Amino acid sequence: MSVSAIERLSVSQAMTLWEGEDVFSLGKKAHAARLALHPEPVVTYIVDRNINYTNVCACGCRFCAFFRPPGHAEGYVLSREQLAAKVAETVTLGGWQILLQGGMHPELPLSFYTDMLAFLRDRFPEVAVHGFSPPEIVFLAKMEGLSIAEVLAELKGAGLASLPGGGAEILADAVRGSVSPNKCPADAWIAVMREAHGLGLRTTATMVLGLGESLEHRLEHLSRIRDLQDETGGFTAFIPWTFQPGNTALSVPETSSWEYLRWLALSRLFLDNIPNIQASWVTQGPRIGQLALFYGANDLGSTMIEENVVAAAGVHFRMEEEELRRLAVGAGFNPVRRNMDYTPHDPEPVPRRKLEPLF
Repeated sequence: MSVSAIERLSVSQAMTLWEGEDVFSLGKKAHAARLALHPEPVVTYIVDRNINYTNVCACGCRFCAFFRPPGHAEGYVLSREQLAAKVAETVTLGGWQILLQGGMHPELPLSFYTDMLAFLRDRFPEVAVHGFSPPEIVFLAKMEGLSIAEVLAELKGAGLASLPGGGAEILADAVRGSVSPNKCPADAWIAVMREAHGLGLRTTATMVLGLGESLEHRLEHLSRIRDLQDETGGFTAFIPWTFQPGNTALSVPETSSWEYLRWLALSRLFLDNIPNIQASWVTQGPRIGQLALFYGANDLGSTMIEENVVAAAGVHFRMEEEELRRLAVGAGFNPVRRNMDYTPHDPEPVPRRKLEPLF
């Protein structure tokens, strides 16, 4: 069944579902939609590593515990040797992709990024670089006096394979102006993704719950993602996770796992044109990540050989590949390694049998 076969929800219908359905009934609906899209009993995942090439960032977002301002004694930029060592270890552990992100470093020109990509392409041609984020692209374009398309074309030419959805947080400027006033507005984030899709770069879309946003703000975010996907078809997956307030300058209550599961379910129902929904075990822990497989998610994301941003907020969930596979098997699914575009990376064919809803 195609993605478009899911009945499209309006914003008002989504509001009604959120306000009138409990966690179990929303989960049942989302799981049915997930099985309609992916009837095979498969849960996908990728083996990769998050590498932060720098922690220096001039943005100063209130929700980030990882960044250091320019000139800070704890600021760093990875050397080529340090970067190569991390990628080499990733390959040794079975990884074939890296997520490469940093911050808005005012002293790193575009040539730093293209040289870094070319270095990785030449040293590790078998490793795909899923790199940077729309705010980084916007910052580089302004600093270099170039268009978004020109910056993305330079990065793609140097070896960038795909673009992650970082920096989306909540795509509503009322929220962004409060928690990240120096970061690009929602329209600019969408514009970067539109240009990336136009250049043939596949991307993901993300969302951070619990930044003080309203239901209307959350649905504005989903609507923007759905509208752009209607236009370009360039998003491979949607990945919501919860804000971790530890060690940050933003004082808000932590979003519960139950609310996370409800929102995951509503996202699956609303985003009828995005084929894959990823569970966030990195912020929720392995068991909620496993439970998310019955709330609309069909993907367990990355094994996270390295992760620094969430860890800086005091959350340290880690999983080896075999443990991640056991989570999928324990939930009744066949675990399948994948690439960023969701093509299988496993050499063996996946058995096909129909998995009935558990609810």
